[in-house]
Amino acid sequence: MSTNDKSNGFEDLLPVIANKLGGEGLIKELCNGFQLLMDKDKGVITLDSLRRNAALLGLQDLKEDELVSMMKEGDLDNDGILTQMEFCVLMFRLSPELMEESWFWLEEALNHELGNNSNNFSSF
Repeated sequence: MSTNDKSNGFEDLLPVIANKLGGEGLIKELCNGFQLLMDKDKGVITLDSLRRNAALLGLQDLKEDELVSMMKEGDLDNDGILTQMEFCVLMFRLSPELMEESWFWLEEALNHELGNNSNNFSSF
């Protein structure tokens, strides 16, 4: 199985989870994933904690260079670790279909907020 096959499987799974759980449920599941992968003492994902815990998320077949690449791609501030926010951003970036859907969710949330605010303004 090539790396692309693995990532395609992942890309197909994340939107399914999002559609099933909604935006808040997806974020909760991403946070749970972060908790499984993180170094419990440091509160962040390190390369060592990713190596140790990858099997918990079905990533046991990833090679060392793939784990290193995942860390580098997600490490937005180049400090060698992944914070919870960096991990969530990485998961969205690994799922192009989910990124497209996230624009829909953002628009829906903004419309909802604008609708609520316009209702508040109409009471003046």
